[in-house]
Amino acid sequence: MTEQPRHVRKPRIEINTLTIGDIVHALRQGAADFLAAPLYGLFFSGVFAAGGIFMYLHLYRFAAPWLIIPLAIGFPLVGPFAAVGLYEVSRRLRTGEKLEWRAILGVVFAQRERELAWMAFVVLFVFWVWVYQIRLLMALFLGFKRVSTLDSFLSVVVNTNEGLSFLATGTIIGGLLALVLFAITVIAIPMLMEREVDFVTAISTSVRTVTENPVAMLFFALVVTVGTFAAMAPMFLGLLVVMPILGHATWHLYKKALA
Repeated sequence: MTEQPRHVRKPRIEINTLTIGDIVHALRQGAADFLAAPLYGLFFSGVFAAGGIFMYLHLYRFAAPWLIIPLAIGFPLVGPFAAVGLYEVSRRLRTGEKLEWRAILGVVFAQRERELAWMAFVVLFVFWVWVYQIRLLMALFLGFKRVSTLDSFLSVVVNTNEGLSFLATGTIIGGLLALVLFAITVIAIPMLMEREVDFVTAISTSVRTVTENPVAMLFFALVVTVGTFAAMAPMFLGLLVVMPILGHATWHLYKKALA
């Protein structure tokens, strides 16, 4: 009789120990990559910033400016997926490959046929969960308040007990959603772009990286959060500089994290 082939278990991916010094070094490498290839960074971040500006103008057109703040808070959630082009630029700079628009954009568009496409559904799902839970919280806390304009929304949120409760609850829930999404994407997305692994393996590896290096990874999450919010203040234009640095830095952090 012919012996049936046994299932070969894939070796577990090893996670390196990370320190805050590693995060700082990754950020410096990210800034260096941006300076080495500024046109690529400005292009990919420009597309992301243009999406934010379009969202801003779209809400005013449909007389729902009060949604600007909730959506602006959730908007950075799609940032890791939008940074795929930056990861490829950093990869080429690291390996010494030539930077070519056609090749880099080809890598970005090719992701729709690879496992990374599944991550897009995960990211967008979390984003829509955020949007709908904001609407639910508004109905629960501000159901009897008129918030048809951005000014009235800010006034209600800051000057009423219901508004403060809404703000506190929304911040806690939004923070938890952001933390979950950060944990499942920070390593998974660059990993899926470079390696032939399934998205479940990539997600579990990303979560393990965060849980095994909580101090360093939470520090990086704090840097990303503060940097992104500061960059969105001047009509999303600060993202033109901040996003490329953070995107390139994420690639270098990924390379430091995995053995």
